[in-house]
Amino acid sequence: MADIQKIKGFVDLFPSESDKFTFLEQTARTVFSRYGFGELRTPILEKTELFCRSIGEETDVVQKEMYTFLDRKDRSLTMRPEATAGVARAFIESGLWQPGLISRLYSLGPMFRYERPQKGRQRQFHQVNAELIGPVEPQADAEVILMLDAFLKAIGLQKLTVELNSLGCPECRPVFKHALKEFFAGIDAAGLCEDCRRRAGTNPLRVLDCKVPGCKALTKDAPSILDHLCDHCVPHFETVKTVLTRAGLPFTLNPRLVRGLDYYQRTTFEITSADIGAQASVAGGGRYDGLFKALGGPDIPAVGFACGMERLALLLGQMERPRPDFFVAVLDERAEDAAVLLAQTLREAGFSGEVSYKAGSMKSRLRQADKSRARNGLILGESEIAASQVTIKNMTVAGEQKTVPWAQVIENLY
Repeated sequence: MADIQKIKGFVDLFPSESDKFTFLEQTARTVFSRYGFGELRTPILEKTELFCRSIGEETDVVQKEMYTFLDRKDRSLTMRPEATAGVARAFIESGLWQPGLISRLYSLGPMFRYERPQKGRQRQFHQVNAELIGPVEPQADAEVILMLDAFLKAIGLQKLTVELNSLGCPECRPVFKHALKEFFAGIDAAGLCEDCRRRAGTNPLRVLDCKVPGCKALTKDAPSILDHLCDHCVPHFETVKTVLTRAGLPFTLNPRLVRGLDYYQRTTFEITSADIGAQASVAGGGRYDGLFKALGGPDIPAVGFACGMERLALLLGQMERPRPDFFVAVLDERAEDAAVLLAQTLREAGFSGEVSYKAGSMKSRLRQADKSRARNGLILGESEIAASQVTIKNMTVAGEQKTVPWAQVIENLY
């Protein structure tokens, strides 16, 4: 065993596990580009203040989960625990925004949180994120949800549920918060978990999202945000639902689906799967109109989502790598250089494959070719060298092979 081992919660991704992540990234790029989205790459390291102001000082992420340290100039830096804050910082700092401008951005990459590692959740994890910045219209909310659904279907997921809610706005949410606090005042708070007892006074919406059975039972009759929406939020939410319905995307209303920060407004959504046990959420998002202003920028509306790639990879199951086109089996040491040159010629023509480098027996080299799963075994032995030829063996059909001149290998591949 190696003297130095990987850090707990950090995972080495070998093929074919890394192939899943490559597939997810490539599919995201393909699908998102159809909606006019372009890729934004932000730094992994940011000033700690960014996340304190965006995520919130009182959140578990900031208080317990961030990888934060002082650099050599005693500046507090944090490895990003999520992507949206960095996107907002970059957008504000770039000075690109103008009234009426719409920006469609997506990002891919690792995030870092110090929490207990479990199936589908590591301390270094990866996300696919999309941010639609600028439009206030409800149709933008619906389009983002439809794009997320298109992405998940493109990677082959089927058994999914879209959950939808509205969080109201600065006009109607304070009324709902007051109703929640009155409700919590009338129940036995001792039955709530420690976090919910604290949240009941400081951030009551988060109590509704608690997964602890006792908290869920005590709050089952809590007021619903959907009964407290103002005259502006009601038609906004109705339009989102109408567009999704007309697009043929089923959804369920979940009044307990919340976000804990004030800059989240109106539409919020989550897509869940029953295929990965208790941790059912595979993607979520919503409208966060107040974030840019909270970070010192202009008051810009925005809506977006994030997908955890580890959980998506669990749902993909085992992926089979594409079969290589060839394997060059070297049987004579005089062919060792020629084998590399043949392989290079084939690769430049667009074919994929490997070469055995060192000469060996027919049996051992064909065993290598079979293990590589190549469709063609290209044999270079004593007779082939003497005649400037290559024997091509069909590795998918027993007993099928032919010998051709070196220059005719490409057109004779099986």
